[in-house]
Amino acid sequence: MYFKVDSTYTMKKYLSLILIGILSVPNVAAQSKIIFDTDFGGDADDLGALAMIHNLQSHGETELLAVMCWSTEEYAVSGIDAVNTFYGRPHIPIGVRKDGKFHEPWNHSKPITEVLPFNESYDSATEAVALYRKLLSDADENSITIITVGPLANIKNLLESEPDSNSPLSGKELINQKVSEFVIMGGQYPEGEWEWNFNGNMEGVTRFVIENLKEVPVTFLGYEVGLVIKTGEVFNELETSHPLYIGYKHFSEFAPWIKENYKGRILDNSSYDQTAILYAVRNGLGDYWDRVDNGFNKADDEGGNIWVEGEKTNHSYLTLLKDPEEMATIIESLMLGNLE
Repeated sequence: MYFKVDSTYTMKKYLSLILIGILSVPNVAAQSKIIFDTDFGGDADDLGALAMIHNLQSHGETELLAVMCWSTEEYAVSGIDAVNTFYGRPHIPIGVRKDGKFHEPWNHSKPITEVLPFNESYDSATEAVALYRKLLSDADENSITIITVGPLANIKNLLESEPDSNSPLSGKELINQKVSEFVIMGGQYPEGEWEWNFNGNMEGVTRFVIENLKEVPVTFLGYEVGLVIKTGEVFNELETSHPLYIGYKHFSEFAPWIKENYKGRILDNSSYDQTAILYAVRNGLGDYWDRVDNGFNKADDEGGNIWVEGEKTNHSYLTLLKDPEEMATIIESLMLGNLE
């Protein structure tokens, strides 16, 4: 257990975990193998999602093959590596989009690297498509789940990739052969005008990706699902050297859309990306979701999308069944590692 049970707030959270049985979740029979594609460093939910993956791996429920970094912010790769190292997995490879680095002071990656050890950097990390192609070429058929929680440029580049020394297959052929499912946190359902992961200041990228994922099952979790699931305040009880404390505190203090509410303590934040991890790893466990699969997702070039009803396709999206506060408790327990 990573947090200290020394406050009324935390004790209530702890007791609620016991009541819903989350502290005694059984191991799943089949371990999933995942690649996590993230825009780490901006919204703190990416950090929370990565912590969830590590704790679920420690519980025997998944295997993180690699982290793909969409962000070219200069400390993002190092921040990811610092988190991986904190959880005892410094060997996990990191791929990054090589498109010129920049620095954004309000991002939480640099503060993490100022406290925790790391070895990888933007310059030393492997280019994302090269790493994708290596991992997919080495994988068994239909064995990998790709989870995307940021803009989709890495996936577009993979789809467009040509045969190389790793594989005689194109990127699209590799995906169709080796990927069992895409889990994409992005868009709004049944429709929305704009959402960051579907925009990313990259016109047409999302539309291209969705139109070219024709054979592999694609499950979408929209902005509206994570919006109402608020987590993070419990991290005030963590040690100040814990990455969740460092990252969420910096985010609460400096993120443009939340900093005005900062009063010296970590604030609750919407849990968008964590919903994708919960579904991808624990698909079929718990009455968390309802699935809509009577059509397909259509994206425009500006970050909007609409669900088009019709014949069943490889696309589906999830709606939330559980109460948001109960989901928040479940997600917080997974971020904190309270799985035993």
